[in-house]
Amino acid sequence: MKWLPVTAVLIAGPAFAQSAKLESACTSVARNFFMTDTLNVGVVQSFPELKPPGVRFKYSERSDTKKAEMSDTFDCEFDQPNPITKLLRFCVSRTCYSSDQEDGERRRRFEEMQLLMQRGKSARK
Repeated sequence: MKWLPVTAVLIAGPAFAQSAKLESACTSVARNFFMTDTLNVGVVQSFPELKPPGVRFKYSERSDTKKAEMSDTFDCEFDQPNPITKLLRFCVSRTCYSSDQEDGERRRRFEEMQLLMQRGKSARK
């Protein structure tokens, strides 16, 4: 039983590195992309210490989907973890959107998300 607290700390350790600001920014990008006020978000992983910092989470557009049943993923990459100033790339499952996309439609969707993030920042000031 002496090992139980140590094990609990080791298991919970990765959660301490999570970044609520990155996670919030990425879920905001996802809600804007899907044009919805609510999105059923499952397990979230954020990586503020990576270059570029990023977030990945499972989601469902259906509100009644259980976390264990979610299979779609959403990923975001940002220029820096705090303060977040620029979205570098986001991916919906295996389809990615960024400023250097050759596909004009994907590049346009990326630019839309960047504009929506900038508008959100301006509204908070």
